[in-house]
Formats: sequence, structure tokens, C-alpha cells
Amino acid sequence: MRYALARAAAGAATTAALLVPSAAPAGAAGTAAPATAAPAGSTGAAFVPGPCPATPEPIEALSGARCGYLEVPENRARPGGRTIRLAVAVIPAVAPKSGQDPVVFMAGGPGGDTFDDIPFLVDSGLNRDRPLVVMAQRGNRYDRPDLACPEIDRFNEQSVGLGWSSDPARKLLLDAVEECRHRLTAQGIDLSAYNTTENAADFADLRKALKIPRWNVYGYSYGSDLALTYLRLHPEGIRAVALDSVTPPQVAALPWGWRSAREGIDGILGACAAEPRCKSRYPDVRRILDEQVRKLEAQPLTLNARPPKGGDPVKVVLDGGTLLNLLVAFAVRPPDIPAALTELAEGKPDRFAQGRAADSVQPTGMNAHGLTESVACSEWVPGTAPADVLAAGRKAFPGWPDTVLAQPPQLVFPYDVCRVWNVPGRAAEQRVATRSTVPALLLSGTFDLKTAASYAKDAARTLPRSTSVLIPGIGHWVVPQSPCAQQVLASFLARPTARPDTGCVAGLTPAPFTITPK
Repeated sequence: MRYALARAAAGAATTAALLVPSAAPAGAAGTAAPATAAPAGSTGAAFVPGPCPATPEPIEALSGARCGYLEVPENRARPGGRTIRLAVAVIPAVAPKSGQDPVVFMAGGPGGDTFDDIPFLVDSGLNRDRPLVVMAQRGNRYDRPDLACPEIDRFNEQSVGLGWSSDPARKLLLDAVEECRHRLTAQGIDLSAYNTTENAADFADLRKALKIPRWNVYGYSYGSDLALTYLRLHPEGIRAVALDSVTPPQVAALPWGWRSAREGIDGILGACAAEPRCKSRYPDVRRILDEQVRKLEAQPLTLNARPPKGGDPVKVVLDGGTLLNLLVAFAVRPPDIPAALTELAEGKPDRFAQGRAADSVQPTGMNAHGLTESVACSEWVPGTAPADVLAAGRKAFPGWPDTVLAQPPQLVFPYDVCRVWNVPGRAAEQRVATRSTVPALLLSGTFDLKTAASYAKDAARTLPRSTSVLIPGIGHWVVPQSPCAQQVLASFLARPTARPDTGCVAGLTPAPFTITPK
């Protein structure tokens, strides 16, 4: 499976409802944007009220929301060009307090279905006493155009029966990417306009269009990259910024994935070593991981496995690259990882095989792969080379096979894909540290294999009024998984200029590890 800065949190958002487009403001997968042009000299930005997106499984919070779409230029560098429509929902506060500034949410991905995140935001208390503003980033589901790539979804389904970085997988992916690109560009879509700078400008226009004097920004994963870019380019009207699973723009280049994977694995295995029962039962789990990556890369396992939610068994291949990326994707829960690796070494690969089989059931059209590829290929890939990725992999996991280390975690064949996707590089404009005195909260989890917890330190260096908080035992997207993180965030939003109440953090310990009989 091809991963971006993944949007799902282990134990929180791993399952997403398959959403279908509504009559307005959404468009079906691949539907082209209306052929309308903004008047010359106009920003072209306007909020147009309309119905909330219709989801197959109702999202309760949308029943009382103010919805519609933001109409903005597709490419602001081309005055008078066509406009696109971005789905928007303003969810009222549960217990409103007078004068509370809203929170605007910036989702991970890029390309994940933002509206599917709403239940997790509401359950986390984001709209407890202030409105919550949600907008699908340009090209996402429910936007016009929607940059979904069913072709890549089909690749993800089929690739479970192929080696992670095998030649057949490479050909299958590149064919899918080429088909999607051809279809989208044939509709007149300017793929170069789907980037973080334009995303940030969309949110700046949204605040003005909604006539909101000040708001608070909360972004996670890629949304933290976007939030920092927004803060750098459009600081007006921002009261406070909360960043969750932090990816500073200045480090968002392909090698970053190896540092994240190493830190997250060290966090999980270190916690096992610190728990007497886990250490006693799984004393050699770190060695087992290294051995299994090498063994499976040399002799992949091919077997049939049933997806976790049921269905017919499917053929899956487990090699070293697959094993690593199943860990990074939280296909096995962190508390189960020592047990799963030990079972794998004992000839029982069921947990990992089932995790891989889950990728054979893809929710077609949910992810806007077009946005993923445009951001990755214009911002993350330029300025790096395959040798840089390999060097970072060797530093993170000495002794692992180069065939595993040559592919960065979460993305596979990125240089080949980007040659096909063919958008201009813009790393120089994007990989810039944000310097700001706006109050900021940075939340990280010790079990995060996607965005290293130490990246918060990189961001904090140029945010002098920031507070960094590390939550033990939590993986990617911290707030929905941690009531303590929710308390810290609420404290910060209540008084951003004061140090948030972090008292709950001191008593936190990771959930107990799974202990299987010998």
C-alpha cells in the first residue's frame, strides 16, 4: 500500500466509513471543477451556503452544522483562471461560551477524507465550548474537483500479493499513476496548483469569507506542516496554533520517514523492556525484528490470509519491506508488536498476514491520491536523491538489506512515481522554518512511527512561545487517543498565553503489552 503522512491513528481512526458524494458541494471521484473563471483582479474567494456532504453513515455533528463550499482560484498565479470548490462545515459548540474564538482543523494526509475525522474531533472535545470549522483541503473528497485515483486504490488492493518493492509492484503502481494523471489532466485540472502554499491561502480566504476575526488552528501530521505554512504566510487572525504529530516544513523531505520509523520502534520496544512482564517474555524482540526483516527479504512468505473484518482469504506476500511498513502503518497495534514479532519468528505470521490482507479491501475513492502525489512530488521529493534515502535508512537500521532501506517508509517508488506525475518542484519555497511569536502547543506520542516525536523540537526552535508535550504510549494523531492530551489541548486553548496544564502527563504509562503463553 502506498502511504502518505497517514491520516489514521492506531486505535482511533483506523476504520473510516466509505463516504459517497452529495449533490452539493461535493463531486464524484474525478469530477472536473466547474469551468468558471474568477474576474480579473479578484481573489475569487467566496463562501456559498449549501447542504452538508451526505455520508452513507450519518455524522451526527453535521446535523446542526452550517455547511457550504468555499470557491477559490485553482491557481492564484493565474488571475482570471478557473475556480474550484472546497467543502466546508462550521459545527456549533456543544456548550458555547460567549466570545470564544473558533477552532479550524487541518487534517493529515495529504488527501485524507477530512469529514471522516469529524467524529474523532467531536469526541475529543474540540467543539465543547467553541465552534469547530472543518474544510476539505483542495482536491479532497467532497470538493470539486475531487482528485481521487481509483486506479491507485486498485493497485493497493492488488499489491498485497506482490513483494513490497518488487518489479511487478513497481510496474503496476506506475501504470496506475499514469492512468490517474492522464484522466485528471484531461479534465483540465492543474495538478501543480495542489500544494501546501495554495492550501494555506485557502484557509486564509476561508477565515475572511466566514467573517471570523480570530481563530485557533489545530492540525495533525501533514496538517501540522500546513498549519505552520499557514502561520508563516498568513499570520493575521491567528490566536493560537496546536500541532499534533508534528511535521515541520523544513524537515518534510523523503529521508524523514526513516528517523520516524526508528524513533517509534525504539519507543515501543523500549517500553517493552521497561515493563517486567514484557521484558521477561520477549527479551530478544529487537534482535527478532532485525532477523525477520533480513530473513523475509531474502525468502518472502507467500500465504493466504483472511482480512480482519472477514471475507474470502487472499494471497499475501510478506517480505522485509512489507513487515516494516505494516509496523509503520499500525497494522498491528503497538501493545501486540512484541508478541506478533515473536510469533512470526516461531513460524506463526498470522497477525502480520491479516494486517496485509486488510489492504486488499480498499475504500475506493476515499483518499485524494492526486493531492498526495502533487504535494509529495513538488515538496518532499525535490532536492533529495535515492542515495539520501538509502543513507538515512542505513543510519536508522544498520544491517538491514538495501532493498528494504532504498524505499522510504510510507511511500514506495517515489522517484519513479514523480517522474510520471511531473509537477514542478517547489521545495525551496516550502521547506522553510516558521518563525512566529503566536502561542503554540506541540503534541507528540512516544509510539509514533510516522512523525518522529523529536520533530517537535525542530519546530519549537523558531516558535519561542511554544510548549512541547510528549504523551507516553501513544502513536500517530495523539489527541483522539489520549484523554490527557485532550485536557492539555483544552487548557491551552482556554489561555494560550499561559503555560498549559500538563499535570496529567506525569502519571501516564503505556497500555500493558500483550503477553502470550510460551
